[in-house]
Amino acid sequence: MADEALILLVEDDPRLRERLARFLVQEGFRVTAAENASDARAKLSFLNPDLMVLDVMMPGESGLQLTASLREQGNDIPVLLLTARGGPEDRISGFEAGADDYLGKPFEPRELLLRIRALMRRVAAPPPNPVMEPQSGPITIGMAQFDLDRGELRSATGVIRLTGGELALLTALARRPNEVLSREDIAAAVEMDEAGERAIDVQMTRLRRKIEVDPREPRFLHTVRGRGYVLKPGA
Repeated sequence: MADEALILLVEDDPRLRERLARFLVQEGFRVTAAENASDARAKLSFLNPDLMVLDVMMPGESGLQLTASLREQGNDIPVLLLTARGGPEDRISGFEAGADDYLGKPFEPRELLLRIRALMRRVAAPPPNPVMEPQSGPITIGMAQFDLDRGELRSATGVIRLTGGELALLTALARRPNEVLSREDIAAAVEMDEAGERAIDVQMTRLRRKIEVDPREPRFLHTVRGRGYVLKPGA
């Protein structure tokens, strides 16, 4: 991962915003700061950040609302949410909105740095579990084709945009098609920790909406009760 990546930092607390921006610059990142969702939208209109670090609790439009809105618009920028409300249900709400990771306040700046680097690794090249015998190249999933090497899902009408979490999940499953993977195995493969297994369920729901004709009756992305998930590309 190139440390010259551009991070959009959205935080309404000026002291914390300044402290985090200074820390990330010292770690080799380029940082653009925004004080609220409106400011972030304005900057996104002319910038293409590699990742957004986004506070949840802000005056006006919240971080959750901004994330959900960006996903509805097809913007797949990786999003790491920051919030003082760090309970499991709050984290799940973040993933449901389309976030890729979630960090509860208070936190050490070094922990934020580790989360950013892990998230950017997942987005750039979702790693297979070392025990997997990885498959590479394109794999056909119904009317779509997923290129494992390029990390690109394409249908007859063009590229299907995936968030970092959705891409990591699909990659883990596509490397071992027709094999049931437990939630624990998937969480390890995509480097998810807090609320990881439940977050995978949320990402699976979102992924099915983009691949399946009827997400309620999936043909390709199957749940195996008590065991995990399996991709059956030829179903």
